[in-house]
Amino acid sequence: MAVTTIQVKDSTLKKLKGFKVYDRESYDKVINDLMNQTEVEILTEEDIKEIEQGLADVKAGRVYSEEDIAKEFGVKLKY
Repeated sequence: MAVTTIQVKDSTLKKLKGFKVYDRESYDKVINDLMNQTEVEILTEEDIKEIEQGLADVKAGRVYSEEDIAKEFGVKLKY
């Protein structure tokens, strides 16, 4: 496995140390864990159409209140 060195500011190093789960955890693992947590999910055309339809429904007033849904499913709301 090839290994390289990267330059980071002292403040960045302090932040990275804060993400370590255990003292001997490698910075490679810390950085990869952070990148995996922030991966962006790509929306499909179908996802976008469904979001647009949902927004159109809200604008047109085709929505149900929490109370209506709770009543339909027999759920008692606590406020």
